[in-house]
Amino acid sequence: MNKTDYDRALYYTHRSEWDNLLILMVRTHDHFLSKKIEQFLHAYNFEHDYSVIEKNLYSLLRYIDHANELAEDEWNHTTTM
Repeated sequence: MNKTDYDRALYYTHRSEWDNLLILMVRTHDHFLSKKIEQFLHAYNFEHDYSVIEKNLYSLLRYIDHANELAEDEWNHTTTM
C-alpha cells in the first residue's frame, strides 16, 4: 500500500483540487481508491441531487480513512519485527 496516495487524495479533496484528484485516480495502484474517486468526481460533475454528491464524498473519505489505518497497521507491524 502506498500511504502517500491516501494522503494526497485527502489533501486534494479538502482543497477541491479536482484535476489533481483525477490524475491520482489514474496513477494509483489501489483500484478501490481509483473507483471511489471516479464515483465522487462523476457525481460532483453530473449529479443535481446534492445528497448523492455527499454520499459519494463520504464514501471516498471513509475509504481513505480505512486505508490509512490499514497502512499504519502494516507499517507498525513491519517496524516491530
